[in-house]
Amino acid sequence: MDHPASPCETLGERYQALLEVAEAIAAHRDVHELFRDLARRLPRVVQVNFVALSLHDPTGNRMRLQTIQANVPADLVGGHEEPLEETPAGTVWQSQQPILVPDLGEELRWPKVIERMQQDGVNSFCVVPLTTAVRQLGAMGFASLRKHAYGEGDIEFLREVGKQVAVAVDNVLHHQDLLHDRDRLRLLLEVTESIASHRDLAELLRDLAQRLPSIVPFDYINIVLHEPARQVMRLWLLVASVPSTISPGLETPVEESPGGWVWTHQEPLTVNDVSQEHRFPKLMSILRENGVQSFCAVPLTTAQRRLGAMGFGSLQQRTYRDADLKFMQQVAKQVAVAVDNAFNSETTRAYQQQLARERDLQRLLLEVNNAVISHLELRDLLKAVSVSLSRVVPHDLAGFALFDQDTQRLLAHALDFPSNQSFVETGHAIPLEGTPEGRAFTSRQTVLIRNIDTAEFPAEIMKRAKAEGLRSGCAVPLVSHGRVLGTLSVVSMREEAFSEQDAELLTQIGAQVAIAVENALAYKQIAQLKDKLTEEKLYLEEEIQTEYNFQEIVGESQTLRRVLKDVETVARTSSTVLILGETGSGKELIARALHNLSDRRERTFVKLNCAAIPTGLLESELFGHERGAFTGAIATKIGRFETADRGTLFLDEVGEIPLELQVKLLRVLQEQEFERLGSTRTQRVDVRLVAATNRDLGHMVEEHMFRSDLYYRLKVFPVTVPPLRERAEDIPALVRHFAQKFALRMNKRIETIPAEAMKALQAYPWPGNVRELENFIERAVILSAGTDLFVPLSELKVSIPPSNGSPKTLEDAEREHILKALRDAKWTIGGSAGAAAKLGMKRTTLQSKMQKLGIVRPG
Repeated sequence: MDHPASPCETLGERYQALLEVAEAIAAHRDVHELFRDLARRLPRVVQVNFVALSLHDPTGNRMRLQTIQANVPADLVGGHEEPLEETPAGTVWQSQQPILVPDLGEELRWPKVIERMQQDGVNSFCVVPLTTAVRQLGAMGFASLRKHAYGEGDIEFLREVGKQVAVAVDNVLHHQDLLHDRDRLRLLLEVTESIASHRDLAELLRDLAQRLPSIVPFDYINIVLHEPARQVMRLWLLVASVPSTISPGLETPVEESPGGWVWTHQEPLTVNDVSQEHRFPKLMSILRENGVQSFCAVPLTTAQRRLGAMGFGSLQQRTYRDADLKFMQQVAKQVAVAVDNAFNSETTRAYQQQLARERDLQRLLLEVNNAVISHLELRDLLKAVSVSLSRVVPHDLAGFALFDQDTQRLLAHALDFPSNQSFVETGHAIPLEGTPEGRAFTSRQTVLIRNIDTAEFPAEIMKRAKAEGLRSGCAVPLVSHGRVLGTLSVVSMREEAFSEQDAELLTQIGAQVAIAVENALAYKQIAQLKDKLTEEKLYLEEEIQTEYNFQEIVGESQTLRRVLKDVETVARTSSTVLILGETGSGKELIARALHNLSDRRERTFVKLNCAAIPTGLLESELFGHERGAFTGAIATKIGRFETADRGTLFLDEVGEIPLELQVKLLRVLQEQEFERLGSTRTQRVDVRLVAATNRDLGHMVEEHMFRSDLYYRLKVFPVTVPPLRERAEDIPALVRHFAQKFALRMNKRIETIPAEAMKALQAYPWPGNVRELENFIERAVILSAGTDLFVPLSELKVSIPPSNGSPKTLEDAEREHILKALRDAKWTIGGSAGAAAKLGMKRTTLQSKMQKLGIVRPG
């Protein structure tokens, strides 16, 4: 008869799906492509028609539907933004717990989202957190056209998918940030070139008004300068995309002007909603008349003096991010040089040099950014950064050190030192005390060393550095998302080779490199996870093919077939089964067969040998305990009954359970509820119990060693596994099975099992049953030097009756033995009933021997 798919096969498919998710992550840099791929892959193991990604926007504290993909026809529209409490994804992001909605028609929360889902035909969905070790990104949703499409097992599987996807999405977001940084750096380089090419400041401002909105959208840009003689801020230049009543020349007192506030405090000023701004009332009124709803202003300052402010305004309400302000400040620094140049012709040459340096620095940062994007291997990244950096900041040595969480130490990871590449070996520990790298790591501040002093930094590696001729250096902490990953160091053989400006530049480079380091570590984590999944999948396949498969029950005897028929009959019920049999007769194999043929096969099969657990720990092992329940209970422990919830629990050697614990076990069997040790909270479970014993429980009941009520509760459906001596006809098949199994494992070839040995094996009573036979055949395979199985008959202690009329030669004996087998098989050589099978050899081997001995079938 046909059976449903094995639970191991379902579990294997899920491991395969997780492995494919890891492969998809490695293959896709685009989130939409990744989720489109997942929508195709996941339905093989779970009911999924829609896969969605929602990300948390910290600026507005809202959830944004980043992408949604489907494997059924649907109108997919992303980009929805809603408050946290109005979306399932927001609820999951806040609670970090999954949500399962089995029937959409009964769900009253999140009405807008539910309505959109119903329009697409969704009937059930679940949402899992999208969180890495560093930050909470958002949530991942899975929806189905079917009701009740997801169970607890699906939730656990989809959470594992979410963990992998979280790392991938985090990497994509990092990658997008890097691309944005690259665009900003490229634009800054264009700004520098524009300033160098424009002598007229009005033309320059018009050029900037065309270029800059690609990074930070705005509708007007202006320059306000401080007039020290009258203590006013004067609108010097204005470029707007729409007609305006505001004209250059407008003057406002310093204290009544946003530009005056920026000039005074030397800090950026942002107003996201002009209608809510009550400072600077006169100017706010003018802005409102011209439709301006938001603006920001940044200082216009050179190294020599404060000039005024540069402003950007929008006809829409906007939220200006820190990255936008930092970018505009970089632009303003360069514009300030141009403005100052226009007012101070005598200092033009100095400012041109400053501008050239700014251009070189922006070009360097762009090159570093490109290196960060294109290199995942940190050694290659260090080489690329070192080459680019040397053109602006000459140095002799560059190196990475990364913090190792396990050893709590900085370890050298990569080195670029042409003079002595073996100066520091990879993995060498760099002390946190007594080194610039250690100080930079612990303080999170860049450390500038103008002249290496071993009194200030007494670590041994610093003495070696000085002996190597190194004289000055700079160590930069690599910080990403508030976490210090390690350090970047540049060192020179010249004293005072690095300035404060160099240190500032290296700090900026360190911020970019930190992202690359985090990306590299994340990809390493994915690779390790992929390898782990591969190993677990291989292990699972091995389990499927060996001891956990129903096909491992070898034998065709009537006695065994009756047992297997009983197993098939009771398997689909939830009734308790008591397996009786001698040690080594295969009780656990029968228990696994019960589980694999039951409706619980997709859940866990948990086993416990009651005789192997000390009496004092058995209750905790079965029912779990709370922290502090007894001496040594330092953490909460989940017991075997909870682990087996909705699955099968196999209790071997059940006769060894002490009387005082039998009462609690009886209650679980009857009520399916219990309390952990040290807890008053009742735990409810749905567990199918299969018990086994080699003892006479009925006699133990008479001797008051086992409770009668528990005995009768266990004995709902007893299954007795016959000892091997009662199914001797199965021994040849078992011998051949074990011989081939161990021969394959030991890389040997066993083709023949001597008939006399097989008779002895069948005659032996096997008190240790199948387990003893298996161990005996393993020993025989070890002792076998050729293709014939060498059976140490002396160990069986069973006399073999001598045959009458023995032939004179060994060849005669072999010929007579083969002829007898051929006659018994009616001259059929192959097949399960053929002579080859009876003789325990291959068909080709038997044919070869017949030819050698001159045996032919009579006409």
